[in-house]
Amino acid sequence: MAETAVSLVIENLIPLLVQEARLLKGVHDKVAGIKDELQIIQSFLKDADARVEQENMSNVEKTWVKQIREEAYHIEDTLDEYILHLAKGPLGPRQHFHFVQKFFQFTKKLRARHVIASKIQDININLQKKREMAVKYRFNTIEQGRLSNNARSVTWYDPRVTSLFIEEAEVVGIESHRDKLINWLVEEPSNCTMISVVGIGGVGKTTLVKKVYDDKKVVAHFNCHAWITVSQSYKKEDLFKDMIKQFYEARKEFAPREIDKMEEINLIKVLRQYLHEQRYLIVADDLWDTDFLECLKVVLPNNDKGSGIVITTRNEDVAPSHNESSSCYVHKQLPLPSEKALELFYKKVFQHEENNCPHELVELSSKIVERCEGLPLAIVVIGGLLSSKDKVFSEWRKLHDGLSLELDTNSRLRSIPKILSLSYHDLPYYLKACFLYLGMFPEDYAINCARLVRLWIAEGFVREKKGITLEELAQAYLNQLIHRSLVQVVEFDEVGKGRFCRVHDMLREVILSRSEELNFCLVSIQNYSSFDKIARRLSVMNDVNTPSQSISNSQTRSILIFGLDKVPDSFFTTCFANFKLMKTMDFEGAPIDYIPKEVGNLLHLRYLSLRDTKVKMLPKSIGKLHNLETLDLKRSLVSELPAEISRLHKLRYLAAYIKDNDVEFNLYLPQAVKIPSGIGRLQSLQKLSKIEANNNALITELGSLGQLRKLEIAELKRENGTALCTVLQTMSHLQSLRIRATSEEEVLELQSMSSPPPLLQSLTLSGQLEKFPNWILKLHSIVRINLNWSKLMEDPLKVLQALPNLMRLWLLNGYEGEQLHIEGGGFQKLKFLGLQNLGGLNRLIIDEGALPLLEQLVIGYCPQLEEVPSGVHHLKSLKILEFQEMPTEFILSLQPDEGPDFGKVKHIPSVTFWYRIHGEYYKSYELGDSELLKRLQR
Repeated sequence: MAETAVSLVIENLIPLLVQEARLLKGVHDKVAGIKDELQIIQSFLKDADARVEQENMSNVEKTWVKQIREEAYHIEDTLDEYILHLAKGPLGPRQHFHFVQKFFQFTKKLRARHVIASKIQDININLQKKREMAVKYRFNTIEQGRLSNNARSVTWYDPRVTSLFIEEAEVVGIESHRDKLINWLVEEPSNCTMISVVGIGGVGKTTLVKKVYDDKKVVAHFNCHAWITVSQSYKKEDLFKDMIKQFYEARKEFAPREIDKMEEINLIKVLRQYLHEQRYLIVADDLWDTDFLECLKVVLPNNDKGSGIVITTRNEDVAPSHNESSSCYVHKQLPLPSEKALELFYKKVFQHEENNCPHELVELSSKIVERCEGLPLAIVVIGGLLSSKDKVFSEWRKLHDGLSLELDTNSRLRSIPKILSLSYHDLPYYLKACFLYLGMFPEDYAINCARLVRLWIAEGFVREKKGITLEELAQAYLNQLIHRSLVQVVEFDEVGKGRFCRVHDMLREVILSRSEELNFCLVSIQNYSSFDKIARRLSVMNDVNTPSQSISNSQTRSILIFGLDKVPDSFFTTCFANFKLMKTMDFEGAPIDYIPKEVGNLLHLRYLSLRDTKVKMLPKSIGKLHNLETLDLKRSLVSELPAEISRLHKLRYLAAYIKDNDVEFNLYLPQAVKIPSGIGRLQSLQKLSKIEANNNALITELGSLGQLRKLEIAELKRENGTALCTVLQTMSHLQSLRIRATSEEEVLELQSMSSPPPLLQSLTLSGQLEKFPNWILKLHSIVRINLNWSKLMEDPLKVLQALPNLMRLWLLNGYEGEQLHIEGGGFQKLKFLGLQNLGGLNRLIIDEGALPLLEQLVIGYCPQLEEVPSGVHHLKSLKILEFQEMPTEFILSLQPDEGPDFGKVKHIPSVTFWYRIHGEYYKSYELGDSELLKRLQR
């Protein structure tokens, strides 16, 4: 992690040397010298970091690494303080000064430059000493003999070995998964079957595969078999020798003695020759990359005998997918459901009590199991510890309340963080900081993926690469963490993209422990009375009771606030007064109603979120934040942006609207914000939402925003439609577009666009359409379309169903005709279809062969629709069917037993009925719910 800190500083220094040469006048060469020294030191750190992770490092090296990390932070602080000092322009409202004031300003800057030059000289001397120390103590990779690839010098008990010998009676919750894998292996007639079992460390991958490997049906099906454990460091020759011996032994034969002296090429020849006529099974346990798997594909002959290869891995990217070959299968091993987790816990803890838990420990047992979140490794290890303790409530409660500390200090529990930490150690340096940042969020918190990506960018964890935006690269980083089983996606949107994610609680414990050790962030829990540590990142959770004088640490760069009932004024104002080097301020959901004008002093600020706050206006000083990249005002009370907003030339994300869930959704919600002229100067903008665009001058300015990926505008008048179409045709990067008219009667005049944005994936039109826009049919990349208050007279589905990639379609007051018809072969990729407030609709026809992938169908307030859509029984992929505010007779016709249309929907897993309570708050009922029937009989 020291390498991460140094790498981030180097990456910050390079653009600084190029872009801020004017501000670094006089110290430029010295700063360049720092960069050169750090790049030399970085080569030592790569191996040093690895040995820290492997607990294979001397105390001298540990101290050296810590000092380098602190020096890197010191460099960052020194330069940022200097730039902050010099970037502050002359005082006074109009910046007109007489000679004395100008001279005073000049001498002050000269003095600051002298101070910084002295500090940088000291830093250079310190770095040279650190480099000399590294050479003196031989920290470099070559002279250490590549210790980072050797076995660990600190021995520890690895419970994964035990998983190879677990008795059948001790295994819980894998029966159906085991049977599925067995069928995949033995049913393939001739092709070689490849099965990948993927999941987080400790989830039971090895246990599952071992039960498959030992199954009688599998043993009988294959002529020979071998099991090898690959792990992070391996020698191919040793693995090949082991395979040969196991294959021979399985056939009760003796392996050639000379294999122990063979090199890789000859070993491959022996394997290929021996297996050429065999139906073999090979299990490669604990793969970390694709290198060895690719090697196996060469070594093992595809002899059309129906052989099998099974791998276990934490990284989904290692696993060949079914798309690559019909003989490739991927099984994602998930944590145990709560009832199975409790069953496993009881088996481990109360094995001598016939799995019976004493009444006084039932609730506490459930709480301990909840902390394990279905992870068999944690359940078994913690259960094993408790099985040796007295079954006393106070002892168990002590373990539950102090579990975080026990995981760090109790030798019998150390295997849990050890095994989970292997995934962290395997990360490249640019992902380690991203992963540790997840510890800034509370336990069990669903993290908005888009928010996380923007925070990473603001922190400097993501650096631009040619041909890809920062946001795209950060999303790729998140996808890597997801594929490595380090992050779980907890909510997907309708097209399969992750919206919210989280980390497993046990992994979060690893993150917090590592973060504290590395001084990465400080997580403040309820009533944390004193921040006595240097915190570069501060996360405040629950109630804060912190004296303002105790948070005066100027090194703090980020602050996130969660779950506070009140933010004390002293705490709030101190944030702006003391944290001069602040880069990230995330006050989402915080109980605040203003932002002080001192925010303009935070010249390094890159990220400011006031989402879901009561803030009503922004101070004019916001215009001083020339480094601001993200300004999030969603669901705040800000209705108008100040003119100074046009000075924020680095702004990439600007989102603002007012939403009130107590008001029923209508065309005017969410309420857009007024924006001043000059928006065209913000040419770095990637997202602009949701602004009033009610004049041609403002619309013309939008044409200057050539980097826009997402645009949401409201209050569009008919006479401005042509101007908007002209502008949109120039937006070659636009991916998402939302347009809203001034009223339900206002016509959206959008026919004149001949060449729509070629990359457009999401389109929402809210307003009357006299005619269906023909350019929509040119949107071959489109995946989402919402037509609201369009009031079309012709069936729009006739043309929309031909769009090749459309996955979500929503019509709200979008059609005034009586019949909608989806023809066979239509909507081949659609997963979500919503039809709401179609007052004239009395018939919906779905032909066989239409909507083959539809998963969710929503029908809301269509009072003339008398029966369930004709052909709904054809929808084999349908999982969710929802009805909102439908007539009583319609709903009664669907009820079990007596409902004449029940047979049409009984194959659908979830059928629900929704009724509005008030505003956008609803109550739902399941099909056959007695409470629903009571409601209908009122």
